[in-house]
Amino acid sequence: MNFRASFCDPLNPNIVDLGSIHKDGIIEQFERINWADYLLKMETVQESEIYFSPSLEIENASTKHGLAISAVGSPIQYEFYIFYKRPKRVTSFFGFKEKVDDNYTTEKTGQSKKDVLECLHALIKNDTDFLATKIGR
Repeated sequence: MNFRASFCDPLNPNIVDLGSIHKDGIIEQFERINWADYLLKMETVQESEIYFSPSLEIENASTKHGLAISAVGSPIQYEFYIFYKRPKRVTSFFGFKEKVDDNYTTEKTGQSKKDVLECLHALIKNDTDFLATKIGR
């Protein structure tokens, strides 16, 4: 499987493309981010200087399934939001019209580091059933 990664620095208006990442490096990439430092920096600037919450996005380039993990809260006590993006067939107009939404996204707030790690492991293993159940259908 081929993965790609990007990072949103709260004080940088541009998303940082981290490029291709091997599945064995995904957990390490997440662990390497000092989430509390980014949240602390956000407390020292004007709100107008903040572009994003600190966020890491990992996508399976083959399946287009991906996770975006954002840290929110205080640097001392924070939580994660997990966004699960994937292609999904959706219906509209009372079920009469179907189309594929390439960026169908569901989210789960109030998540712990343990929750994030479970989801990252599921993405690495392509366990889409777990992700759909955990993050939402």
